[in-house]
Amino acid sequence: MPLTRPFKETVMERLRASAGFREAMLSEAVDCLLDGELEIGKSVLRDYVNATIGFEELSTKVDIPPKSLMRMLGPNGNPQMSNLFAVIGALQSHAGVRFQTTNVLSVKARRLEKAERARLQGRKEHDPPDKMARYAEDTYEARMAFEEEVENFKRR
Repeated sequence: MPLTRPFKETVMERLRASAGFREAMLSEAVDCLLDGELEIGKSVLRDYVNATIGFEELSTKVDIPPKSLMRMLGPNGNPQMSNLFAVIGALQSHAGVRFQTTNVLSVKARRLEKAERARLQGRKEHDPPDKMARYAEDTYEARMAFEEEVENFKRR
């Protein structure tokens, strides 16, 4: 059965209707940019701008022509950091939110840290001394990361 309308239209409608969704999408765009996923981050920012403030109004806030903003956030765009931060700052101001960075180890960094710990203890990473201890440690780390995310969201 075909979709009744394109996915992008559904997302745009949801952005216009839900402040929580707008905040989450802007947060996701910033997270993607910080994680080095520039193409995805630019695409999400472009959709966000189209559904909320618009390129004309954003242009007046950051003093960059609208066409330049569109190219900057387009698939072939290569934005300067100063312009990108100006856009993010203006979008935060418009949305009434303020993002903060936290020092949280990525999944890959945690895996490397565990492998190094195992190597120093003279065992293989996949052969922990006690499987239940590893499960408890992983569960605790996941719960702490979740609680930290909840606290960060509450602070915004």
